[in-house]
Amino acid sequence: MAEVNLDKIFASFLLSLDDIEDISELPNIEKEYLGKGSLLSEERSKLATLSNEDKKKYGSLLKEFADNVSTKLDNFKTEFEEAFFIEKEKSENPDISIDWYSKKGSKKHILTNVMEEVVEIFASLGYTVAHGPEAETSWHNFDALNTPDWHPARYESDTLYLDKDLNNLLRTQTSTVQVRHMQDNPPPVYIVAPGRVYRSDQLDATHSPVFHQIEGLAVDDGITFSDLKGTLEYFVKEFFGSSVQTKFIPHFFPFTEPSAEVLVSWKDGEWLEILGCGMVDPNVFKNVKYPESTQGFAFGVGVERLAMLRYGIDHIKNFYENDLRFLDQF
Repeated sequence: MAEVNLDKIFASFLLSLDDIEDISELPNIEKEYLGKGSLLSEERSKLATLSNEDKKKYGSLLKEFADNVSTKLDNFKTEFEEAFFIEKEKSENPDISIDWYSKKGSKKHILTNVMEEVVEIFASLGYTVAHGPEAETSWHNFDALNTPDWHPARYESDTLYLDKDLNNLLRTQTSTVQVRHMQDNPPPVYIVAPGRVYRSDQLDATHSPVFHQIEGLAVDDGITFSDLKGTLEYFVKEFFGSSVQTKFIPHFFPFTEPSAEVLVSWKDGEWLEILGCGMVDPNVFKNVKYPESTQGFAFGVGVERLAMLRYGIDHIKNFYENDLRFLDQF
């Protein structure tokens, strides 16, 4: 049985690849070594004249040769195109702010870091994390939280509804998680509920239609407003530093009574509001079928608000623009 030197032919094939200057040359090389009229095609046509044993042996060698050529062609094409576009990017559209091919790895977003830090602070007090759906019912988002039909928060101008009957919506607060948790768990309850929320807000320096909240809930025997005040003062000092002072001023939220806003002392003696809180309204406990004697407190804080204050960020859009010059700072 006369056999051609397939190793020598494969070496010639590799030399042909080394001479390629444009990817358009590749089909011609593929045709030369694998196509009709190629040496491989001619050798395959001779198989019919061989004995069964030689046919099997030589056929196997030809198949191995064809597979090796095909694999090399595929790999060469991928590597050639990648190198071509990298060079094209460098020469035609340079961006000195981004290294597209950096091997530095990845790291967490600033909002994720802040959210996890807040959760860890409350976890040190015995709170656990609870989650719920972002697409919610109006009952969980409003009715169960003692928000009447006429309340402005329920207007279509403020809330992103998912149906024409206004029965389903994108949650406007993670307080909905508190309702769902209480429906499934009896007191005592100590939870924080971090997550994404949605409101029909125009984008400006401090508002976005999509942002992040962490809501907290504590329900237990004998809980008072003093417990709420002490808990939030502890959180503020852990997050902003022991020298930061807090101030509670009266406010109104449908689901808490009494309610308050928490302010922190800032530069030049300025007081800045960071979160809302209060004792859970008895109607909320009634809606989740808790006993009338139940007491507890709740609070809610915006993650973007905390990050902007701590790091001196002047516009909320910086969190979402994916500008590496901004993100690499944290």
